[in-house]
Amino acid sequence: MVLHVDIKAVFFDIDGTLWDSDNVIPESTVEAIRQLRANGHKAFICSGRAKGYICNPKLLEIGWDGIVAACGCHVEIGDELVYSRLITREEGLRDIKLVQQYGFKPVLEGPRYLYLDESDFTLQDFYGNKLRREMGENLLPLTENTGNWEFNKFACATEVPSDVRLECFEKLKADYLLLPHNEAVCEMVPAGHSKATGMKLVCKTLGIDMKDTYAFGDSVNDLEMLSAAGVGIAMGNGTIAAKEAAEYVTTDLHNDGIMNGLRHFGLIS
Repeated sequence: MVLHVDIKAVFFDIDGTLWDSDNVIPESTVEAIRQLRANGHKAFICSGRAKGYICNPKLLEIGWDGIVAACGCHVEIGDELVYSRLITREEGLRDIKLVQQYGFKPVLEGPRYLYLDESDFTLQDFYGNKLRREMGENLLPLTENTGNWEFNKFACATEVPSDVRLECFEKLKADYLLLPHNEAVCEMVPAGHSKATGMKLVCKTLGIDMKDTYAFGDSVNDLEMLSAAGVGIAMGNGTIAAKEAAEYVTTDLHNDGIMNGLRHFGLIS
């Protein structure tokens, strides 16, 4: 399938880009993405979240041409699954045991379910509570399901001494792209995968040149995507690293950042 040469593909991160920490999506963002698609361009979610964690009705109702999830480990175009990289049972048993031995608290992220141990994330824990609210019955116990997990990637609470954390990272780095957001949180993505690899697969499938792509992001797991896109656009509320990786910095999420970025490049009026 080869699309018309004038069609652009635009990829959007979720957290910090499409919505804020309370999952509030600006109305200008919804309007801008719908206008983008009405103009004949393609709009894709491109997230570190696994597909099972991309379940918010208001987000999905915006309307999308596909989803790149789990940092490129799960790719859908329309309703078709075109790629899936699941962590094998052997890999999972080995690597989750390893991070737990170092005191990390893992959250496994899959196409249907997320897994965590409730004892690792108390009722006072923001991230744990966020997962409980968003996932509901699709948030399953980790230890109780040992060996029966289905997941693409995992994230860990890494609040341990820095030398311990780095020693564990050293043992993982051959098999995973490590994406530390700060000293307390790190994502572990199977090696060879990133948001950029997911973007490239979408473009190859649809016959879109990478120079005809735009990407919006705000944080560490967006760096490859911002660099690989024809035009990388960082949110005004994004990290310094994201802004340095981008070609253009738009306004903050709640200051019409998506709309202003799309307008700047003439993708919407």
